[in-house]
Amino acid sequence: MPGQVQEVILSTLEQLPGYRVVRVLGVVSASAVLAKHIGKDIVAFVRNLMGGEVKEYTEMLAEARELALRRLAEKAREMGANAVLGLRLSTSAISQYAAEVLAYGTAVVVEPA
Repeated sequence: MPGQVQEVILSTLEQLPGYRVVRVLGVVSASAVLAKHIGKDIVAFVRNLMGGEVKEYTEMLAEARELALRRLAEKAREMGANAVLGLRLSTSAISQYAAEVLAYGTAVVVEPA
C-alpha cells in the first residue's frame, strides 16, 4: 500500500522458517544511551539498599532496548532490508548513572519460500 511503512522482521535466528534470504546487505547496528532522572536515581539507591528489584533501572533498560531496536529497524529499512537476522543485544554501563544498549545483526532481504 502506498505510504505504508514496511515492517522489518527482527530475529535472533540465522534463518527464518518459511522465508529465504535473497540478498545480504551487511551488518547493521544501533544503540541507545539512557540515564535516569536524579529523583529516580535516589529511589533506586534506596531500593538497592533494601534489596529486591530496582524497577527504575529495569524500566530504563527496557526503554533503551526498545529505542535501540526501533533505530536498528530504521537503519535496516534505509539499507533496503526487510529483515535483520542473527540479532544480538549488548548492554554496558557508560557511567554510574547511564547505560547503553547496543543492537546488531545482519540486514537482509527475505521473501516467502
